[in-house]
Amino acid sequence: MLKDFFMDLSQNQFLNTAAKKYGLKMGAQSVVAGTNIPEVIKSIKELNAQGISCTVDNLGEFVFKEEEAVAAKEQILKVIEAIHENQVDAHISLKPTQVGLDIDYTFCLMNIREIVHLASQYDMFVNIDMEDYKHLELTFQLLDELSLEYDNVGTVIQAYFHKALDYLKRYKNHRIRIVKGAYKESADIAFQDKKEIDANYIQLIEWHLLNGKFTSIATHDHRIINHVKKFVKENHIPNDQFEFQMLYGFRKELQLSLANEGYNFCTYVPFGNDWYGYFMRRLAERPQNINLVAKQVFNKKTNTILGVAAGAFILGRLTKSNHKKKK
Repeated sequence: MLKDFFMDLSQNQFLNTAAKKYGLKMGAQSVVAGTNIPEVIKSIKELNAQGISCTVDNLGEFVFKEEEAVAAKEQILKVIEAIHENQVDAHISLKPTQVGLDIDYTFCLMNIREIVHLASQYDMFVNIDMEDYKHLELTFQLLDELSLEYDNVGTVIQAYFHKALDYLKRYKNHRIRIVKGAYKESADIAFQDKKEIDANYIQLIEWHLLNGKFTSIATHDHRIINHVKKFVKENHIPNDQFEFQMLYGFRKELQLSLANEGYNFCTYVPFGNDWYGYFMRRLAERPQNINLVAKQVFNKKTNTILGVAAGAFILGRLTKSNHKKKK
């Protein structure tokens, strides 16, 4: 029920718009690396100094106007330039819907091609993030077309899909990030049980480590991380064939520990004002995320929230109150 609650919040365009107005006041400031490029570059430098690389996500949701998609593209291009100019260890993650997939496929392809092209000039990787199921095949199609011209582009495979292994085999020659999945999907296409998702997740990781190009293992689960450590050792898989990934702001000590152990480690670094949908999905993924965020906020002795769930509720109340005043 809690997962469904936060997933519903993540898809609420009204609250998403309101969140931009109120800023990072509901606990998200601990898991979003700033609202502008100088702030995110500063965060990347701090992580790089600890031996951690980054993948940068210019946050954006619900883009249905061409001018908004173009603005998002231009911002991502500026991020690429900033990464290059500052010589930081980072690459790009982007969502196709942010740059026009819900507007027009060809328009979206043109925007992503421009991004991938500039990144290729700087020998920089671009990861095309996966969204919900209705965008899955179109995202694969984007990857197929871009791969005809460029070799610095990859995507994400979500373990909760029944056909995830088929998707993985289809793209074994690409750099792939493997995740459990963060969207609400129906039982006819996706596993609903955590144990089934975890089992499939491990199967995908092992298969790609043995057969794929480069594997990004995106998890905060220390049990799965320990399993991977043992698996790569037993199968003599070199460390340069994979990396662990976690989200900015989560399990910081474990992130640093893995980097210090000599594993490639990459932090997923989101930034921008359009943080609400991303934040709610992170809370929906694992109940533990709520505790992690609340603990970090309280440790900073702030009184911003009495709990993340309460924060989401307060945001809704503030928005409704302002809406009534305008009437």
